[in-house]
Amino acid sequence: MNTQALIDGLMRQTTLLIAHVATSTGLRAPLAHVANQVFLDLTSQLERQGLGQKVIADMFGLALRSYQQKLQRLSESATDRGKTLWQAIYEYVSEQKVVRRSEVLQRFCRDDEASVRSILKDLCDSGLVYRTGRAEATGYRVTPAEELYAEGHATEAGLAALVWVHVHHHGPVSVEQIEERVRVDRARLDGTLKALVDEGHISVANDPMMSGIKRYRTEECVIPLGARQGWEAALLDHFQAVVRAMCIKLGNGETRALPDDEVGGSTYTFDIWPGHPREAQVRGLLRETRRAISELWDEVTVYNAKSAAPKSTEPRRVTFYCGQSASLDEDSEQR
Repeated sequence: MNTQALIDGLMRQTTLLIAHVATSTGLRAPLAHVANQVFLDLTSQLERQGLGQKVIADMFGLALRSYQQKLQRLSESATDRGKTLWQAIYEYVSEQKVVRRSEVLQRFCRDDEASVRSILKDLCDSGLVYRTGRAEATGYRVTPAEELYAEGHATEAGLAALVWVHVHHHGPVSVEQIEERVRVDRARLDGTLKALVDEGHISVANDPMMSGIKRYRTEECVIPLGARQGWEAALLDHFQAVVRAMCIKLGNGETRALPDDEVGGSTYTFDIWPGHPREAQVRGLLRETRRAISELWDEVTVYNAKSAAPKSTEPRRVTFYCGQSASLDEDSEQR
């Protein structure tokens, strides 16, 4: 199996999706942090697979020392322990009305100066921070929230749907775990969680094993068909379902599809044209599949509301996903 070709193909398709999402609202979403975040998330997942730092460094084509330095630079500020350097600089600028570049460099004198300058540029390029003046007189101030979350950015309803999806997939989870995944201002996240709890979408309970830390969970997550708000959450939900199915199958050591599989997926491509005897049936596959699944979901939901699962049985969550595209030229979507 050509694993490298598979990885390259997955990366191309993922970056294609990110590019479409970044321009979907007519605006240009900031992407300066993406490369660093991919590195951190990928190394974290490799460590969870049981790989050591030396092996991971070799996979990235880095010497162990270079890998460790890069990981430290991206993971934690030498000045403010427990925070990434990016996060520490952004919080420092947020606390000031206007702060000069020299003051930022002095504040983070224990960190690599080139990294500090690079992060300041990243914050400005992403629109999170405004830059005024030139050279040593350069000053920085945080972009006001009302400008940052203007129309075209995440709406409150969209954020609520996104948080709901994360709680559904990963719950029970703490607010810190949600914050790490959703990456939104803590005060705004707290308000969103409270609204979801008040509306009965999610529930909260104290974890006795974690000194009373609150954890959020939910038994269901529904983004209504046709809803204008929450499309981001629906897209993420579908993407997560696809990835999870593939990861479970690979984790089980399976690389082939069998008729009785409960985990996995199948892809079928049909070539049809106007007047084709099966045109209506093929083009209506998504509609009919949605209708059948919705009816089944309603029946299961009604039954579960009346009947509890046997105490001796561990409920199994089955996630089914389906998707459909139609175009004159499949390759045109990849250019």
